[in-house]
Amino acid sequence: MNTPRRPLIVLLGMMTRMPVGGVVWQTIHYIVGLQRLGFEVVYIEDHGAYPAMFTSKDDPDGGEKAAEFIARTLQEFDLGLRWSYHAWHAEHRYYGLDKTQVIHVFQSADAIINLHGGTLPRTEHRSRGALIYVETDPVAPEVELHNNLEATHQFLDAHTAYFTFGENLGAPDCKVPVPPARYKFLATRQPVVLDFWRSTEPSGGETFTTIANWRQPQRQMTLNGEVYHWSKHHEFLKFLDLPRRTTQQFELALSSYEPSDFEMLKAEGWLVRNALEFSTDPQAYRQYLLQSRGEWTVAKDQNVRLRSGWFSDRAATYLAASRPVVTQDTGLANILPTGSGLFAFSDMNEILSAIDRINTDYEKQCRGAAEIARDYFDAEMVLAKLLNDAGVSMPKMKKASALHA
Repeated sequence: MNTPRRPLIVLLGMMTRMPVGGVVWQTIHYIVGLQRLGFEVVYIEDHGAYPAMFTSKDDPDGGEKAAEFIARTLQEFDLGLRWSYHAWHAEHRYYGLDKTQVIHVFQSADAIINLHGGTLPRTEHRSRGALIYVETDPVAPEVELHNNLEATHQFLDAHTAYFTFGENLGAPDCKVPVPPARYKFLATRQPVVLDFWRSTEPSGGETFTTIANWRQPQRQMTLNGEVYHWSKHHEFLKFLDLPRRTTQQFELALSSYEPSDFEMLKAEGWLVRNALEFSTDPQAYRQYLLQSRGEWTVAKDQNVRLRSGWFSDRAATYLAASRPVVTQDTGLANILPTGSGLFAFSDMNEILSAIDRINTDYEKQCRGAAEIARDYFDAEMVLAKLLNDAGVSMPKMKKASALHA
């Protein structure tokens, strides 16, 4: 008797473009969550980005090292799935599955998920099923649509379903422009495979931490004559004296900073370390979160002032690790429960109040964090709703769950 074919989903990702723990974990959660729903998953990178972090003077190509990184990462998570890396910059070489096999996979797919919207869809990406756009960083595409940028229209027109981490989109207090009706953006959030984040140590350390890029001057957006920043350092600087206002320790694990930034932060009482010392290793990244007391962090100015409702995939994993999160309010309190395990702040007093509440009954706040992760971020629940909303049939052995409203 023949075994029924499992429905196939292609995940278009970009781990080699940003080969750091956050992006790797974000991708792995999608792969494993889809597998646990009963789908066959093929991971494909076909974004055309130059693999800068894998190149050197002796190896300006970097394609082979980038492909080895994908293979090693998937093997580390015991994912015996098929994969392909298309090196546009290197005579369009294919690693893993070859071009003929990749074209066949696309044609056979029941759905294609364009994670981060990081891949420009081309003719060979067409399938018999849905092509799903998943926007993990809201604001820029919506502003581009508002400004009637033709390239953004063409990019989105290639897709059949649209999802955004900007879960407050369309709410009365959200200033992000609502896309035209033909792009029906639906809310989604980061799926998290919860058992990856369980620890033998139920309580964390003594220091609140976060992992971030400090200065990223690119990707500013202008909306109605107002400039909205992408770089997080603008928001961190608003709370520069936080360590002086409390006895609680805070550490920033940063990339994209200058020595002068390091010295300024140290002088204000922050613990600072280079994120790339550990964040390129997914397991070291995970361990860093588990050893933390919780997360204190800011959001991008774009998400804060426009109140997109965006919530960090990294913060979701802190919650899954039973670590409380104190994060800048982006309108997220309209979406997620706050006050136990998760706190949204707009000013210094709200930060200090949240830290005090966490430290007053830390174990209770850890339980609250884990409950939010379970009720709102469970990978199978989040992905089942996304696929159902996109019109993708679930495998018969699995029943779609409803995402917590």
